[in-house]
Amino acid sequence: MIKIKRYAAIDIGSNAMRLLLVNIVEQEGKEPQFNKSSLVRVPIRLGQDAFTVGEISPENVERMCDAMKAFNLLMKVHKIERYMAFATSAMREAYNGKEVVDLIQKKADIKIEIIDGKKEAAIIASTDLHHLLKTDQTYLFVDVGGGSTEFTLFSNGKLVISRSFKVGTVRLLNNMVCDVVWEEIEKWIRASTADYDDVTLIGSGGNINKLFKMSGKMQEKPLSYMYVNSQYAFLNSLSYDQRVAELGLNPDRADVIIPAVRIYLNAMKWSGARNIYVPKIGLSDGIVKAMYFGKI
Repeated sequence: MIKIKRYAAIDIGSNAMRLLLVNIVEQEGKEPQFNKSSLVRVPIRLGQDAFTVGEISPENVERMCDAMKAFNLLMKVHKIERYMAFATSAMREAYNGKEVVDLIQKKADIKIEIIDGKKEAAIIASTDLHHLLKTDQTYLFVDVGGGSTEFTLFSNGKLVISRSFKVGTVRLLNNMVCDVVWEEIEKWIRASTADYDDVTLIGSGGNINKLFKMSGKMQEKPLSYMYVNSQYAFLNSLSYDQRVAELGLNPDRADVIIPAVRIYLNAMKWSGARNIYVPKIGLSDGIVKAMYFGKI
């Protein structure tokens, strides 16, 4: 006899907003199965507002409200019994973030919590990450967003240290990351990984997922530093129009993928990692797992 629970997660990022719908299959004596029912992604680049002018524009506030109304209807159609909605870097930094959250609750009946980088990293760590971590190895988990990047070091299957930095794809596109920030990240990564001989990267985020998909590799296989570096050079050699028309990248992916790959490459270089694994996990997956297991 099985029991099915229906949960949803809303991730309001700096580059896009996502609604993840999940069927959780419970069976006595077995671990619950988390089956993705649907994923809806809406490319509202809030970071473009928040990081350049400090507020979410009236146009994007309206788009957010419309998207949240649609998300609410989709959750009703799918008979979702529980959901949580979290907003990250862009909404953290927009001075009208709280005002926007209140307006969305009033107009779309969706409650949103604006979370800090530390909580974001902890939620992502609630995913299936532990299944990937071999107890005798060391991993640097890197989650690249539009406004921030979360770095988490795991060794012997346990979390050692975690840090969030204000470096993200939308910030980099707008030349808003100074050399001092890069130097701080390099210093932190080198210091955090200095005591470990062999570090492997685990990459999370839409851009590394896209790069992995383009590689045609099997899910359990990693990408090498040489491959990622060559793809970075290849993507840089193409114009924005070519990346959209010839590679088939979405318009809101074709520009941010380059700064994203740059972050992963630097993390690999500074940690000495030769490979990067790309599991299909992210904040929305973490929200569902954390809700189910009572961590949030």
